[in-house]
Amino acid sequence: MENKDGFLIINKEKGCTSHDCVKKVKNLLNRKKVGHTGTLDPEVTGTLPIAIGSATRFIQYLPQGKTYIGKIQLGIRTKTDDIYGEIINQKGWPKISNEKLDQYLNKFRGAIKQIPPKVSSVHFNGERAYKKSFKNENFELAPREIKIDELILMKWDQINGIIEIKVKCSAGTYIRAIARDLGWVLNSEGCLLQLKRISACGFDERNSIKISDIEKEMKNTKNFIIPTISALSHISTLVLNNEEEINFWQTGRAIKVDTNYFNENKTFDCKKPIKVIDKEKTLLGIGFLNKEQANIKPKLVLNAK
Repeated sequence: MENKDGFLIINKEKGCTSHDCVKKVKNLLNRKKVGHTGTLDPEVTGTLPIAIGSATRFIQYLPQGKTYIGKIQLGIRTKTDDIYGEIINQKGWPKISNEKLDQYLNKFRGAIKQIPPKVSSVHFNGERAYKKSFKNENFELAPREIKIDELILMKWDQINGIIEIKVKCSAGTYIRAIARDLGWVLNSEGCLLQLKRISACGFDERNSIKISDIEKEMKNTKNFIIPTISALSHISTLVLNNEEEINFWQTGRAIKVDTNYFNENKTFDCKKPIKVIDKEKTLLGIGFLNKEQANIKPKLVLNAK
């Protein structure tokens, strides 16, 4: 069976951990180097990009935004900020219109500070917060700045106190925390009832596949793997045109560049990573521009010599 490096977009099912998905892909594809781009809670479904082979080295250079569709249950607060945790308080919710509720959601749009759930993977004094929480330790997590690029009210079930939202956000955002905090803002309580991630790191659920489908299509798994270079279309490109430049690159030496190219190419962002390719559009690695020295310095080199 032929395999190649790149990204496999898993449609994660409920009850399966992100680690479980990585382990299954390792076994199915018989690959040692496999990793995911960001954990999904076991009860959360949807898009889980998994890197295979050398693609694991490029995870940090992927787009970091994510999009979710979730349901918030008002009137209930839990230890985990989702419906699966121990209930610690219950309270009624207000009777408000869709328009009024949408105005309350303005408090969560844009750049905001968010306190992560205590049952989360955030570090506190060198230990994961969820471990401290499970030991019933008292601690307070500091707020962290996140960005909510889009927050759409999709449905408001006044009778049952259920709010359905679509959230496009930065990495590090906890939808459980939005559920919790929205409950407080509404003078009620809130927890996450249901969550599905529909896009992550530039990948969409439309390109995803279930683990069970991979098992059925073992002979065609290469068709489901997205090449690493395709996942880097959002960053600028430098083409190495001759063997000397490629040899310099593969031996970790900086490549001299014409700074006029960067001045003329208005889409080129000099502060961000640059993907380096050859004339055949083969990915060679990632570099960064040093404008003063007029060169590209290698940061990640494939097939280094």
